[in-house]
Amino acid sequence: MYADDRSAVNTMHQAHEICDALGSPASLGIAVDVYHVWWDPDLKAQIDLAGKMGRLHAFHICDWKTPTTDLLNDRGLMGEGCINLREISAWVDATGFTGYREVEIFSNRWWSTNQEEWLLRITQAYADLVQS
Repeated sequence: MYADDRSAVNTMHQAHEICDALGSPASLGIAVDVYHVWWDPDLKAQIDLAGKMGRLHAFHICDWKTPTTDLLNDRGLMGEGCINLREISAWVDATGFTGYREVEIFSNRWWSTNQEEWLLRITQAYADLVQS
């Protein structure tokens, strides 16, 4: 969604190519941000490769709402949208990933609510996500 004016790296495949071109120093890795890659039909294979290559450095989670009112600031709380977060999370887990999972919900709607209640909603949505 940002390919026209903000990003030249639109898929994990492209990110892997950049890592390969740079020689993949140990500190170089990929953040799987579901908001930007959930639609990719090759996503599972790319996550598997990132795990195998030691490149999986972060996992950002939120949900894609349909319809969305703002491409940046209308991200959904896990379970509010159409991303198969449980499946993608399982793919990340299967790599042996033990790094950070960042709940990254840019949302004018949620930011305008009571932040203590919002934190409780995030915590519950995350617990619901990781329960099988």
